[in-house]
Amino acid sequence: MLTSGKPATQSDVAKAAGVSTATVSRVLNQPESVREDVRTRVRQVMRQLNYVADAAARTLASKRSGTVGAVIPTLSNDIFANGIEAFENTLNEARFSLMLTTSGYSSHQELAQVRMLIERGVDAIMLVGHSHDPLVYELLDQRHIPYVETWAYRNDPQHPCVGFDNTKAALQAPQYLLDLGHQKFAVISGIEADNDRVKDRLTSMQELFAQHNINLTYDSIKQCPYDINAGRQACRQLMAQQAPPTAIVCTNDVLAIGALLECQASGIKVPEQVSITGFDDLPLSANLTPALTTMHIPFKLMGEKAAQFLIDHLNDKQPMANTEVEVKLVVRQSSAPPPS
Repeated sequence: MLTSGKPATQSDVAKAAGVSTATVSRVLNQPESVREDVRTRVRQVMRQLNYVADAAARTLASKRSGTVGAVIPTLSNDIFANGIEAFENTLNEARFSLMLTTSGYSSHQELAQVRMLIERGVDAIMLVGHSHDPLVYELLDQRHIPYVETWAYRNDPQHPCVGFDNTKAALQAPQYLLDLGHQKFAVISGIEADNDRVKDRLTSMQELFAQHNINLTYDSIKQCPYDINAGRQACRQLMAQQAPPTAIVCTNDVLAIGALLECQASGIKVPEQVSITGFDDLPLSANLTPALTTMHIPFKLMGEKAAQFLIDHLNDKQPMANTEVEVKLVVRQSSAPPPS
């Protein structure tokens, strides 16, 4: 152990571990090139000496910052929590750190955050969705910064992505309700401006209803912020209509939870009078009374695969092609055939 009070250096670690400073450097920057027993011994000495790598020196030596940036729409939306946590954990295992920023569902703010991340020297960037200012792609391509798009999937080799097809996923709950016999529908949706996932879901559902000769009126579609109270208010307006819906399809679980709470507060029985479905399968959704029928999205798997794509790219390995994760409808007690 050092007793001088000075921070440990690579030379101190090398001496204590009985290896060269070059080996210590490889453990830090190219751990896969060092035998496992040597890596373990060097890292144990690093912990004993409280060694902290000099980020500036590592950046100069490797021409990399060891940091991956991510721009997500918001931190207040629970759907991003599990995915981002898995994304960061996978990066950390490969000795990369995460620099997380938010766009507030604004394409202009997202562009500003991408600029900032590039200025900070990130090695790669994760984006959410497919709808971005064209300048985002231009900035990344000019600087040869790898990126991956998440929470959405498309078969486009020009834009690597790990996610799910929102167009297809959005059809499962309304098709299930149609099969149960529902004809009177309403939709509570997030705001589609600057949100390609919501836009795809809405468009897909409207096309499905049109195929079944169900015309959703303007008053039957409520777009509102991602907020339980907003879901309650939207549900209150829908159920106060002269011919209220027998099924309410929500584009996320939070709005569906708000709708369910409003029905309970108003004495409207779910699912006897109205069925309610969500989208995301948040942990709370299975524990409601009645439990919420919703789309299960594997956010953890999506985050892990997105991080691994960037890690492979940065390590000069052939990253996987665009990856579509599997989603599924989870049928619970909030849905049933329409009242006779």
